[in-house]
Amino acid sequence: QVQLVESGGGLVRSGESLTLSCVASGFTLEYYAFAWFRQVPGKGREGVSCIHGSAGTTYYADTVKGRFTISRDNARNTIYLQMNSLEPEDTAVYYCAADFAPERAVDSTWNQGWSYKYWGQGTSVTVSS
Repeated sequence: QVQLVESGGGLVRSGESLTLSCVASGFTLEYYAFAWFRQVPGKGREGVSCIHGSAGTTYYADTVKGRFTISRDNARNTIYLQMNSLEPEDTAVYYCAADFAPERAVDSTWNQGWSYKYWGQGTSVTVSS
């Protein structure tokens, strides 16, 4: 049975940092594309970052590039999202997603929610100004 469980959300002030974790039970990490999405009520889901393949290729949305870092720990079966210099615009529920992609390129689809089969329940991040 596969499962994604996020944690690490919370309330922080503008400029502070948070690290989100996603424990990926039942997955072999290097065979999957793992992504972080976020969603604000009433708005569409936004792809934030992705890590993929044995090389751990990473992708970032322009809105977070230079501030957020995605990483994974294969031994702990965990994917992380280090978020620095947080802004009120980063306030959202953050979701971890996964899709089996051992050889498929994800360059054009990494930020498309429809391309992911597995989803976590989300963790809320609130950034106050």
